[in-house]
Amino acid sequence: MKIAFFDTKPYDKPGFEKYGAVYGIKFKFFESMLNEDTVELAKGADAVCVFVNDSVNAAVIDKLHEMGVGIVALRCAGYNNVDLKHAFGKVHVVHVPVYSAYAVAEHAMALLLTSIRRIHKAYIRTRDFNFSLNGLTGFDLHGKTIGIIGAGKIGRVMANICRGFGMHVIAYDKYPSGEDIEFVELDQLLKNSDIISLHCPLTKDTYHLIDEKRINKMKKGVVILNTSRGALIDAEALLAGIKARQVGAACLDVYEEESDVFFNDNSGHILDDDTLARLISMPNVIVTSHQAFLTNEALENIAEITTENLLEFQKSGMCKNELCYHCGKDEKCKAERMKKCF
Repeated sequence: MKIAFFDTKPYDKPGFEKYGAVYGIKFKFFESMLNEDTVELAKGADAVCVFVNDSVNAAVIDKLHEMGVGIVALRCAGYNNVDLKHAFGKVHVVHVPVYSAYAVAEHAMALLLTSIRRIHKAYIRTRDFNFSLNGLTGFDLHGKTIGIIGAGKIGRVMANICRGFGMHVIAYDKYPSGEDIEFVELDQLLKNSDIISLHCPLTKDTYHLIDEKRINKMKKGVVILNTSRGALIDAEALLAGIKARQVGAACLDVYEEESDVFFNDNSGHILDDDTLARLISMPNVIVTSHQAFLTNEALENIAEITTENLLEFQKSGMCKNELCYHCGKDEKCKAERMKKCF
């Protein structure tokens, strides 16, 4: 198989070159993101491999279909950047549903601890031999309530980590399951949580899940964590909540308009996004560059599962990790079908 690999970063290549050699898959790496202007680079390929900020919209899908590219292989779990409805009947879409729940949850906790114990500020001070403790007072996590929105694999790992700190864990999920976690309604979670951590996918139902109305329902001084998808939070509403002192701190590994900023070195440029610039300037906001997934273990799993997805599809025309618009409309379809989606 020949795969056009878009939005390539140096850390992508080792794993994919390794598993490509094992499975006989040839990757052609492009630094460019996939979009309507770059889709021609996929000419002659059997599939494209894309990441979170590549655009797989209707126009791109039509062009891929026209060129005979049959598979879009996402090397991530989220798929909000793919028009699955338009893809049905044209190109098959596969993803990596789980690569390391621990990587993402541990990064969320690292952000939380850094924020509330002012570790980032202390680090900068001591580099200048300033050992003053003024302004570094934090608070205990023990006894605090954390509300987890999205109780899938990552959310449950986060819950276990928080229990280890002696925190009270509550959760909201559209499809609650299991008895290992206390589920509540969303409004109850917003009202009672000292800390709120987002671990749900981005869909039309979760777009701007955290908006002005819901921020105003939260406890005054709430800490908000987002290591999932940027557009779960209305960034302007978050900024307003911070300025009004309703939000005590925000820890963001993602941002809703990140595609033209994140994963690139912009240190020599003026940032055009005023909202992001203002968020970063706030003393109680920490922004990391969508790195929660970035561990050796996760990268290894992503490369292995993506290449296995491609090989499985090549052999049988089916893949257990296929994303299908039709199946998404009928949960039984995916579980029971023993034939191709189309």
